Amino acid sequence: MSLPASLNFSINGGASLSGSVTTSRSKNGAVALLAASLLNRGTTTLTNVPRIEEVHRLVEVLRSIGVEATWSGNTLTLTPPEKLSLETIDRAAAIRTRSILLFIGPLLHAFRAFDIPQSGGCTLGTRTVRPHLNALEKFGVSIEARADSYHISHEGLHPADMVLYESSDTATENALLAAARVPGTSVIRYASANYQVQELCGFLQALGVQIEGIGSTTLTVTGVADIAKDVTYSVGEDPIDSMFFIATAITTHSPLTIRRAPAAFLEIELAILQHMGLRYTAKDIGLSENGITRLIDLSIEPSDLVAFPERIHPRPYPGLNMDNLPFFAVIATQAAGTTMLHDWVYDKRAIYYTELDRLGAQTLLHDPHRISITGPTILKPAEMVCPPVLRAGAMLVAGMLGASGHSILRNVYTINRGYEDIVKRLQGIGASIEAVE
Repeated sequence: MSLPASLNFSINGGASLSGSVTTSRSKNGAVALLAASLLNRGTTTLTNVPRIEEVHRLVEVLRSIGVEATWSGNTLTLTPPEKLSLETIDRAAAIRTRSILLFIGPLLHAFRAFDIPQSGGCTLGTRTVRPHLNALEKFGVSIEARADSYHISHEGLHPADMVLYESSDTATENALLAAARVPGTSVIRYASANYQVQELCGFLQALGVQIEGIGSTTLTVTGVADIAKDVTYSVGEDPIDSMFFIATAITTHSPLTIRRAPAAFLEIELAILQHMGLRYTAKDIGLSENGITRLIDLSIEPSDLVAFPERIHPRPYPGLNMDNLPFFAVIATQAAGTTMLHDWVYDKRAIYYTELDRLGAQTLLHDPHRISITGPTILKPAEMVCPPVLRAGAMLVAGMLGASGHSILRNVYTINRGYEDIVKRLQGIGASIEAVE
């Protein structure tokens, strides 16, 4: 069930939190697996699926084209029809998520020509789809951008050997989805090795696709002509969710344990925070159900932080995740000295970090990509409208939880796109937060 777009968060911040919270499952992993289910003529059962708005939109799209989708708790069973029907696609749901782009790869195997709506999602300036188009063209695909849709056509797919000029997570995934059912060997060079790509590779292997180089920047895929297999697969843990609670522990100066944090995808973030003075302990607890994601229980201790001496900037995995960079903005408000963030990936996201000024932060925006934040700051409450950017909105929630007094964050649909039961989970560690209309 969808939540109303007008939903607001009412937060009484400034209290210390305690206890533990379990990392939720990955938004980005889940949407890739939903798209990949279209490769399979058998029944796909996905377990531990986060029931978030982004997932709901894609499930609506799947149902509209003929897929039977049944929920049982957080388990989603997907049974394809004999033939998909794009004529009945739910355009309203499709245009609300950029993840609809991931449907291109699997739909290539069902249609020689088709249209999909142009996507929405976060407002992050100009986010080009050219890396997707460049990758898919290598398989013999022609893609024409129209006013409100993309027209995709081909006269038969063939194996490809490509270099991605941008190490894009979703472009890598689209290339994998295209290669999966092309008999022969395809090679994807300068591929992303990020968590959602590794998760998709694991699922494709479960379907019988051979993939070498998982976790590296070169993926060698041996595709199969047809897939008709009943398969069950689990969505892995979300490092961006773990990072939200790390930031919240820091802004509220709280001892907090984040359980089942995906260790390999937080190593750089934790190394930077350790240099800033954060004290924490990590306990290895094995692998997630997918057999890929190594997990830790991460215990954060209240710490006196200092500014990181170098600019903090994202890089392709194994570098700092671009989705985690906004949390360093609110963390920087609690560090002594001046921290510079360089958000080079997105045209204008750094501008949203200046919203922290409303909470009392001292920021200096150098340009649309670079911002300096000087701390430590005693955060103050405010009433604000949530930015149309998922991680920037979550950043403000972490800031409001650290601000003594009553804050309101309005229109939080964007946050609910990526975080499951965020209010209930925060209440579970002592936060005074409610969702109100």
